Amino acid sequence: MSLKEKTINIDKISFQLGMINCFVEMVACGVKRLALSPPLIPEDYMKIAPYSDKIVYEFGIKSYLEKALLVTKLQSPEFTKGKWSILYYKTDEVLEKYLILKIKKINLEKDNNYDQKKAIEISKEFMKLLSYPDEVIEEKISGSDKDPFMLIKV
Repeated sequence: MSLKEKTINIDKISFQLGMINCFVEMVACGVKRLALSPPLIPEDYMKIAPYSDKIVYEFGIKSYLEKALLVTKLQSPEFTKGKWSILYYKTDEVLEKYLILKIKKINLEKDNNYDQKKAIEISKEFMKLLSYPDEVIEEKISGSDKDPFMLIKV
């Protein structure tokens, strides 16, 4: 019997906390400069926040609640629309770079200067902050707006 044919119940909150624990560890170990929680509906964030905070504390890194994640070619706008993401990072410099990048995109859009070239530039900068290898960045830039695979709906 294939996995597709089996029906299993996976507790969504536990699943999301498992993802968070893994990403926090990657940031703490220096594998990633910035990591993102799965997109969370606000009600789920309220359940997850105390545990996320404990994980962050235990690994000795930092987090930031982002209620409107920067939309790039990494994923479709629908993937995070109306959802919150927790950003995980080790140094304030990383968070500052993210926030500057987000403001840059907002200003380009406001001035009607956000074209395909700028979208690619900002997408690449964001993915570099997420520590994606260059070949993965190029693949995501040139591919369709395919969202990350999620075993359960977020």
